[in-house]
Amino acid sequence: MTTPSGPSESSRGERVADWFDGRLGIYALGKQYLRKVFPDHWSFLLGEICLYSFVVLILTGVYLTLFFHPSMNEVTYHGSYVPLNGIRMSDAYASTLHLSFDVRGGLLVRQLHHWAALVFIAAMLTHMMRHFFTGSFRKPRELNWLFGWTLLFLGLFEGLFGYSLPDDLLSGTGMRFVDGALLSVPVVGTYLSTFLFGGEYPGHDIVSRFYSLHVLLIPGIMAALVVVHLILVVHHKHTQFAGPGRTERNVVGSPFMPVYLAKAGGFFFLVFGALTLLAAVASVNPVWSYGPYRADQVSTGAQPDWYLGFAEGLVRVMPGREVTLWGHTLVLGVLIPIVVFPLLLVLIGAYPFLESWRTGDKDEHHLLDRPRNRPNRTGLGVAWISLYLILLAGGGNDIVATRLHLSINTVTWMVRVAVFAVTRRICLGLQLRDAELVLHGRETGVIKRLPHGEYVEVHRPLDPAELHTLTAHKRPRELVERERQP
Repeated sequence: MTTPSGPSESSRGERVADWFDGRLGIYALGKQYLRKVFPDHWSFLLGEICLYSFVVLILTGVYLTLFFHPSMNEVTYHGSYVPLNGIRMSDAYASTLHLSFDVRGGLLVRQLHHWAALVFIAAMLTHMMRHFFTGSFRKPRELNWLFGWTLLFLGLFEGLFGYSLPDDLLSGTGMRFVDGALLSVPVVGTYLSTFLFGGEYPGHDIVSRFYSLHVLLIPGIMAALVVVHLILVVHHKHTQFAGPGRTERNVVGSPFMPVYLAKAGGFFFLVFGALTLLAAVASVNPVWSYGPYRADQVSTGAQPDWYLGFAEGLVRVMPGREVTLWGHTLVLGVLIPIVVFPLLLVLIGAYPFLESWRTGDKDEHHLLDRPRNRPNRTGLGVAWISLYLILLAGGGNDIVATRLHLSINTVTWMVRVAVFAVTRRICLGLQLRDAELVLHGRETGVIKRLPHGEYVEVHRPLDPAELHTLTAHKRPRELVERERQP
């Protein structure tokens, strides 16, 4: 005869799980999403780099807030960095020096934070361009494209605000640039400058205001957008490249639990380790070399971080012109670039809707395009990237012109006009090459003599997988519609 024993460990766990399931519905959620399939392709890692860099930014940012003083009150520096001892500076700059030289691991975390920010924005831009060139922004993912675009837009300004917090001479020069851009706005420019700086430039509140934006407001909005972005990725079927067995109605890949989760976790530590190694061996933003900001000084060869270099390039390549209308002086050399800068970004955000309107395509798309099969879109994308890079070089046109003896204005206009046509021709040429492979197969190098004496090269027909990949974009419309039917 056996006596009933107490509840086992498993039964206790089951009761705890039942308690949570009754309040959160975790069984249904787990059944629906833990086995969700994610396709395997190296380009999908770009989004993960964005996410993991953002996590590193949050972790390091929390650490930095423990030592940074967001104040412009003047203090006299007495610390480990001897060349600046006895110099009057803001409390923000002094705390940055203290963090860099006197806090154990402080410089490593500062550099890790800065490198993570640079990689985060670079990964976001590359991730969006991957979506752009493959057409994954099409229905039903237009809203997710807008969420990603908003994250990129906020990331640019989040980087600017964080870059300006140390109050060193380099970041102060950038703030003078921002002040000039605000003052060029007709009618309300002086009010905008006064509101931002808390009085006449440089004011006394700029660091504390940027600190609130950089630490609280913008990261909160970005974190919320990241969560919504990921929810929509899970809600919508994941896009995939064309291939055998892949249709508009299925996804071929690995389940989220446990395969994809294990791979994603390992990749997070790889990204974290790579950023830490970069921060340990590559110096970035050595604020002690520039000294504290003074309004009567400017650093030679001042350049912003790469993601805002094209905005400065717009100003540098724009001729300095002024016109007076109704008693107001318009500084066109600054006003036009600050209008073009957001316009370029807005066009990127609106592109899914513009392409849908232009092509009349209202269908859902879950298979990705090969860029060569969409030469017009690819030409536009490469033209935009080329313009971005040219303007990035234009942001340092003084250095480029001095070292290479070139006119950056001439190069800019030549690339703007030529790159679209050149890229389009490359895409069309690649399409013709694919068509040749489909029709004749791959060359084998084997020469065969025909009965009538002619010599020909033997071609090997493509296997079904290669044939499907090269012809997926030309499948009959009725076949695609049949695949979409439930």
